Amino acid sequence: QVQLVESGGGLVQPDESLRLSCAASGFTFSNYLMMWYRQAPGAERELVAHISTGSSTYYTYYTDSVKGRFTISRDNAKNTVYLQMNSLQPEDTAVYYCNARKSTESYWGQGTQVTVSS
Repeated sequence: QVQLVESGGGLVQPDESLRLSCAASGFTFSNYLMMWYRQAPGAERELVAHISTGSSTYYTYYTDSVKGRFTISRDNAKNTVYLQMNSLQPEDTAVYYCNARKSTESYWGQGTQVTVSS
C-alpha cells in the first residue's frame, strides 16, 4: 500500500538547521509531484515547497516566508524527498507533512513535529 513516512523533526534553537526526509513506497515515486506542507497550532495547513517530477532537472516552488532558507530536493533512486531547513525561526514551528500528488491522486504522510525555541 502507499506509504509516506516523514522523519527528521525535532526541537532546535533559532538559527539552527534541520533536514526532513519523506520516504515513499507503494507508488511510482518519480511520477509524482512532491510537496511539503506545514500546520502550526490554530492555523490552516500551508504549502511550504514543492518539486516537480523528472529525472535530472526539477522545478521548485517556495512560499515567500521560507525562500532563501529552505531547500527541497528529491532522490528518485531512494524514493525520498527532503526539506533542508536553515536559519529556523520560532514561526517555523509546526507539524510538517509531505504530500505526493498526480492528477487526482494525493497521498499524505503522518507528519513530523518541528519546534524552534530558545
